Amino acid sequence: MKTHPRPESFPKHLSWLAGLLLSVLLVRAADVPTDAAGNFTGKVVETMNAASYTYVQVDTGSQKVWAATTHLVVTNGDNVTVFGGMPMANYHSKSLNRDFAVVYFTGKISINSGNAKSATVELPPGHPALPETASSALPPNHPPLPDSAASAKINLADIKKAPGGKTVQEIFKDSAKRSGQTVSVRGKVVKYNASIMGKNWLHIQDGSGSASQQNNDLLVTTATDAKVGDTVLVSGKIAVNQDFGAGYKYAVMLADAQVTVE
Repeated sequence: MKTHPRPESFPKHLSWLAGLLLSVLLVRAADVPTDAAGNFTGKVVETMNAASYTYVQVDTGSQKVWAATTHLVVTNGDNVTVFGGMPMANYHSKSLNRDFAVVYFTGKISINSGNAKSATVELPPGHPALPETASSALPPNHPPLPDSAASAKINLADIKKAPGGKTVQEIFKDSAKRSGQTVSVRGKVVKYNASIMGKNWLHIQDGSGSASQQNNDLLVTTATDAKVGDTVLVSGKIAVNQDFGAGYKYAVMLADAQVTVE
């Protein structure tokens, strides 16, 4: 008889990623009617806004399915198509204080008929890449993302290297041989989004590396709150080459890091 590894046998810094994979596997049994590209269409029967997200319940004709994207003007009765949604099972929204059996997170919902206009939206800063929003420049590493207008306004000059730590560029360079090791880095938050899959997602830069080499922008997950422009001291274990499907690819990241806002 086959045995399975006990949960405590997983590396701590990968536990949340294992949970994500399990959620995806569980949801595949939901049998939501989709087309060949994994999209589904139906009528909006309920909608609500929470933080930077719009949640819509879509009646496909055979079942009702929740989907979420960044803020979108939509009303009950609109016919919509949800593109390439990433399913999250047993999802709890802190801002709504509500539990969902399944929510499909997506970067694109088109409104086919109704009062609102079709919209393609960009995911909040720090959100994992989704199938419809991932570009060829994204993998590997759910980012580094190309420089944005937001990060361009942040002054990265005179950021002092963490004592005994590394620069962002050095973390990328040494990641293969330092996977699983704890490293410290100081940088400024250039992108941030809270409470995604139970984590806060932030990107830090310190002026090292370059966007063209995809080694200037480091993804960090943490329980600590921060905001764009904050200087932060980060300590976390390096995780490399994490691929959980549906656009969730990570070449280098610091998972479940300790973050101090300075």
